[in-house]
Amino acid sequence: MKTHLVLGLAVLSVALLGSCKSQESAYRQAYEKAKAQQTTTADETTTVKVTPTPTTTTTPTETVTVTPVTTTTTATDNSDVRTIDGGVTVVNGDQLLTYSVVVGSFLTQANAEGLMTTLKNKGYASRVVKTNETINGHTGWFRVIASSFNDKASAVQSRNELQSAYKGAWLLYNK
Repeated sequence: MKTHLVLGLAVLSVALLGSCKSQESAYRQAYEKAKAQQTTTADETTTVKVTPTPTTTTTPTETVTVTPVTTTTTATDNSDVRTIDGGVTVVNGDQLLTYSVVVGSFLTQANAEGLMTTLKNKGYASRVVKTNETINGHTGWFRVIASSFNDKASAVQSRNELQSAYKGAWLLYNK
């Protein structure tokens, strides 16, 4: 009787611990879906550069040199930024700015808030958001945002710093 009880508890423990693991296949599928969206809707960078050629005009009394103005125009490149269909809702923390650095995705809010607390202890203005997207049959993912910025350059710099500790860190564009 005791062996059946111990065996039953062991099986139950394995099942509970096994369900807490992150589902890498879910992350991979979300990543592949985002990459496919980026491929179809990626903004292209356009750079126009005019190389000045000095022009000299000579009149009988004076010499005038005219140098054309150099203009460089670069379109916004969001090829490395993801958006989430259906939007996001802030569950815990400050509102999102335009660009955010996502460092974790969870099915349970408690796990997401645990990572958020860890990031806050390290000095980050972290927050947890909930999405309505469905990945591998699971709806309602909790995303952990480490930092949020109004400009892309600051978000990219923060993401690059965080990628040493959080390999899958990515940028979220909040429309």
